[in-house]
This record gives sequence, structure tokens and C-alpha cells, in this order.
Amino acid sequence: MKKFIMKAGDSVVVKSGTKDPDLEIDIGGWQGRIVEIDKNQKTFLIEWDSHTLKHMPSEVIEQCEAMNWDWERMYLYQEDIDPADPRDNNEDRENISSHLNNKYFWAGLGEEGKRILNVLEKAKSEDDIDAFDVWERHLKEVLELPFEAVVSEFQEKGPLQQGEKVKVHAFESWDDLYGIIVSIHAGRRKYAIPLCDLEVIDRTNSYYEPVKDYAVWFATR
Repeated sequence: MKKFIMKAGDSVVVKSGTKDPDLEIDIGGWQGRIVEIDKNQKTFLIEWDSHTLKHMPSEVIEQCEAMNWDWERMYLYQEDIDPADPRDNNEDRENISSHLNNKYFWAGLGEEGKRILNVLEKAKSEDDIDAFDVWERHLKEVLELPFEAVVSEFQEKGPLQQGEKVKVHAFESWDDLYGIIVSIHAGRRKYAIPLCDLEVIDRTNSYYEPVKDYAVWFATR
């Protein structure tokens, strides 16, 4: 077999019939660039290019996220790869990498992450404006107002106290700093408070998960 000298930065393509060492799927035709060479192990760390990442099966990314595996790179032996012409540039790769990381980050959170991802997939873009829009529409569809909740976060200002029971009566607005704002009644008083500061009291209530999912998304977005 003819050997070719490879160095970091070279583009390579995986030979037909080569299997992913962990998932046992055929990765023949996947292409990327060498980013690291381990001379002792005689392996090459391949960083997949934008074309490979874009067409990577979603179930592969989801499984890697769940197992905390790196789906953007892989170590392969020289006999598994051939030289290839580059198909993109670093900017192309970074753009698709950022998009996929934003999308599949939630897969690592199990069922909660899947529910959050199902909501976000309805957004027109990854912009916060579109994300808040789909969350508000989703919550209005699954929550029937009014519903009971409890203040779950410490309130630095105002008379509301952590642990206080309230009733959510309406969606008011949203902003980048506080997220979705809702109108609540506490006794005879009426206030506006971020929805992410509330939690449905009964965990068996069907409203608990949607409100909690939104709070988790808002805190980690």
C-alpha cells in the first residue's frame, strides 16, 4: 500500500467501509482536516468539515451528546483515510458547528432537553426574538390561565417572597434580561414577575413540565 505523508491542516476523506469505532456505523466518505497527529499511537485526529457536519445523522449527534462523546472530531488510523481536496473554509465550518451545538446541546439533558428542543425547532431562527416568540406561543397552547404557582427564586426587590403562592393570570411581555413576564395575583395584590421565577406547585400537574422547561432554557440559553 502506498503511504502518503500527512500533516496538520491536510484535508482527508474516510475510506469506504470504515466503521465508527464506537457506534459501528459506516463513515465512509466523511471528510475533514487533520488537527492532531499522535505518532506513538499512529492515529490522526480528524475534525469534520462543514459538509460532513451538515449531513451527519441527527441520531448520531444525539447519541454522542447523551454519552458525552465528541461528534465533531474522531481519531482514525492512516489506513482508514485518503488525501482529499478541501470543500470549505474555517468560517463555513464554524458557522455550521455553532448552529449544531446550539441545537443539540439540549440532547444531553435527556427527556427535558428533548422537550426544549421540540419547542426551539419551531423558531424561524436562533435569534432570541424568535425563541421567545415560540416559547410564548407554546406556553399559551399548553397552559390554561389562571394557574397556581409558587415564587421559586429569591426576589431582591418588591414585597413578593420566595415560597409565596400566587396565581398566574396573563402573559404580559418579554425582554432579554427577564424573559417572559406574567401578571400574577398574590392575595388581593397584582404584580408582574418573570415566569422563570415561578414554579408550578404540584409536580404531578401537567403544567409543571412546560413551566420548568422554559425556566431551564432561559437560565442556560
